Amino acid sequence: MIKLVIRDDKGNVKREREGQDFTYVEFLEEYQDGDSIEVTIDKPQSYMMVQLDEALAPSLVYIKGTEWKYEVPMGERLRRAYSPKVFSGSKHYAWIRYATIEEIYAYQNLALNPHDQKEASGAYPHAEANVETRNDSTFFARNAIDGMVANEDHGSYPYQSWGINQQKDAALTIDFGRVVEIDKVAIVLRSDYPHDSYWTQATLEFSDGSEEIVALEKMFDRQYFEIEKRKVEWVRFKDLIKAEDESPFPALTEIEFFGKNIESK
Repeated sequence: MIKLVIRDDKGNVKREREGQDFTYVEFLEEYQDGDSIEVTIDKPQSYMMVQLDEALAPSLVYIKGTEWKYEVPMGERLRRAYSPKVFSGSKHYAWIRYATIEEIYAYQNLALNPHDQKEASGAYPHAEANVETRNDSTFFARNAIDGMVANEDHGSYPYQSWGINQQKDAALTIDFGRVVEIDKVAIVLRSDYPHDSYWTQATLEFSDGSEEIVALEKMFDRQYFEIEKRKVEWVRFKDLIKAEDESPFPALTEIEFFGKNIESK
C-alpha cells in the first residue's frame, strides 16, 4: 500500500489517494503556506520512484521508515532556489511508486535527490551542513544534490549552490540513509569568477572511519575522482583549503557519489 495525502497547515486533508504499487494525486487548487505532501508506505526500508511536482525531476529515494513528509516550498525567499514553475498555479499532479529492481541496483549517482529539503524528512539521500550562508535557500546544503550544475553565476535558480559564509571549518554531509557501495565522486565547483574563489583541496570522510584527499582545480566542469570501493552510510566533504586569491567566496554547486545500492535489510 502507498498513500499520498495533501494537508494544510492545521493537518486537514485537502486531497488523498492510495494504491498498491503506485498512486497519484491530482490537486486542482493553489498551494498555500504550510501545505505538505505526506507519503505513507506499508514496507519500511523501501526504494521509491517519485515526482511530487512537474517542475521537480523524478527521483529514486529511500524511505527509511514508513512515512515521509514533504513541506511544499512556499514564500518568495524559499522558492528562490527552485524553478519558478514549481508548485505554482492551480493544476497539480504528484505520483509515487515502488522502484524496480533495475532502478534500484543500477550503477548510478547515489547522492542525487531533487526532492531533498533543508531538514531531514524521512526520505534519503539527505544533505546537511554546519553552515549555510545567511540561512538563504539559494545556499542550502540540499542544493548540492539537486541535480543542477549551472555554476557560472550565484544566487537564485538555476544557480543555487552550497554557500559556506566564509567559515573555515565548513563541512557538508551526505546521508544515504542506508549502507551503499561507492567508488567514484564528481565535484562541481561554483565558478562565478572573479566573484568566486575555489578550493584546491578537500577531504572526504567516510562513515567507516576512512578518509581520502582530493586535489581540486579552478575549472567549470565536473572533476571526477576514483576512490577506493567501500560500503558507507554517509560521506562528509570537509577540511576545505581555499585558493590564495582575492575572492573570499568558494562554494559548491554539486557533489555526486557513484556506486550501487546493496541489500538494505
